[in-house]
Amino acid sequence: MTRVVLFNKPFQVLSQFREAGDRQTLSDYFSDPALRVAGRLDYDSEGLMLLSDDGSLVQKISNPRFKTEKTYWAQVEGEPNPGALAQLRRGVTLKDGLTRPAKARLIEEPVSLWCREPPIRYRANIPTSWLELTISEGRNRQVRRMTAAVNFPTLRLIRVRVGEWSLSELKPGEWIET
Repeated sequence: MTRVVLFNKPFQVLSQFREAGDRQTLSDYFSDPALRVAGRLDYDSEGLMLLSDDGSLVQKISNPRFKTEKTYWAQVEGEPNPGALAQLRRGVTLKDGLTRPAKARLIEEPVSLWCREPPIRYRANIPTSWLELTISEGRNRQVRRMTAAVNFPTLRLIRVRVGEWSLSELKPGEWIET
C-alpha cells in the first residue's frame, strides 16, 4: 500500500534527509528510509511537503511536465496593484525564461496562520500584503522570484496545497499519513 505523508515543514528546515551541519533536516522528523521527498521547499519557506514510498507518485508530483499545481500564501512587501497581479497571471520573465501563468489574487492575512520564529522584519512605513499564488512549475525559488519581478518582494512564503493534498490544520513540525 502506498504511503503518503503530509508534513508542515517549519521555517529553516532543509527539505532533505542527509545531514547538513547544524541545520535541521527532515531526518530530525522522520527515520523511515523508504520515504522520499515529493518536491522541495526552500530552507526559508514553510508549509506543506509531501513524502511517499512510491517513486512514481514522487515523480508525478515533482516533475514539471505533469503540471501538478502548488498553492502558496506569500506575504509581500507593499500592496500589489492590479497591474502586478495581471502580470503574474500572464507569466513573468525571469532569468531562466517566461513562467507559466499563475493564478494570483490578494487575500486577507490567513486566520489559521502560526507565528514564525524569528518573525519577518517589520517596517512601520512599508505595509505588507498577502497573495495566494498557484503555479504548475517548480523552478528554484520561483514564487519569490516572480513577486520580486513585479516589484513586491516576498517576506514570508507558505505552501498550503500540492495537487489534491492540503496543509489543513497541521502546525509546523506536525505530520499525518494519508
